[in-house]
Amino acid sequence: MHPKQNRRPFKKEREHRINSEINVPQVRLVGENLEPGVYPTDKALILCQQLEVDLVEISPQADPPVCRAVDYNKFLYEKKRKEKEMKAKAQKSEVKEIRFTPNTDDHDFDFKAKHAEKFLQEGNKVKAYVQFKGRAIIFKDRGELILLKFAERLVDFGSLEGMPKLEGKRMHAIFSPKVKKKV
Repeated sequence: MHPKQNRRPFKKEREHRINSEINVPQVRLVGENLEPGVYPTDKALILCQQLEVDLVEISPQADPPVCRAVDYNKFLYEKKRKEKEMKAKAQKSEVKEIRFTPNTDDHDFDFKAKHAEKFLQEGNKVKAYVQFKGRAIIFKDRGELILLKFAERLVDFGSLEGMPKLEGKRMHAIFSPKVKKKV
């Protein structure tokens, strides 16, 4: 006998119990073209057969379990579509970086601050850093002043997550957007 002939066909485990798999005495039945209410399971199955739909257990933890009279494939399709919509609506935030040097002038500072304001309004985090090159590392205090001035400028749009930190030849600070309260 060939080894592949001995295997059983792969059967995918269902997420929901349907029709005869539901083995409880009674269920709360909902769906189109029927009166919602608590029914004995066998009567609910008969009703679903008459409507040519499946009895799908959607909330097994409830007492009695909640079942819906619906075509199972249509039910799965709708569920998948709703999950996809929810995923699309979920906001994806990114970390945007803004780079300064210890000698950044006021015009550049304002220009970069406007970009940071826009990023924070869109719901993204902003990582601002001062890059020290060569012996410019002796101007650490100037870099910290630039980042603190930047934090003061962005106070209406976001909040500073922590004091500026020096790591290697970079001093950085991270800003998170302010949460907008819905009225």
